[in-house]
Amino acid sequence: DFATPRAILTGHDYEITCATICAELGLVISGSKEGPCLIHSMNGDLLRTLEGPVTLEGPENCLRPKLIQASREGHCVIYYENGLFCVFSVNGRLQATMETNDKIK
Repeated sequence: DFATPRAILTGHDYEITCATICAELGLVISGSKEGPCLIHSMNGDLLRTLEGPVTLEGPENCLRPKLIQASREGHCVIYYENGLFCVFSVNGRLQATMETNDKIK
């Protein structure tokens, strides 16, 4: 038997650096090397784009997502390379941000 993909997710122009699956909500959230993060359904439909906030240093600070985690309640936490955490709803609304100088792995 050969394994076949359930869906092919499209929309990123660069390599994927992080991804998570929220099986309870049927979502796949992925981030690419040069951003942004995308929300897909498990069937492969592109649902939303998650754009990081524009900061004083400019929007380029939010272009490199490193870690993504989603909750079954519909929240998505993204950690960006520059030390910025962002919390989004699955509807794409930015709910909170926090900056840190700590190394997060």
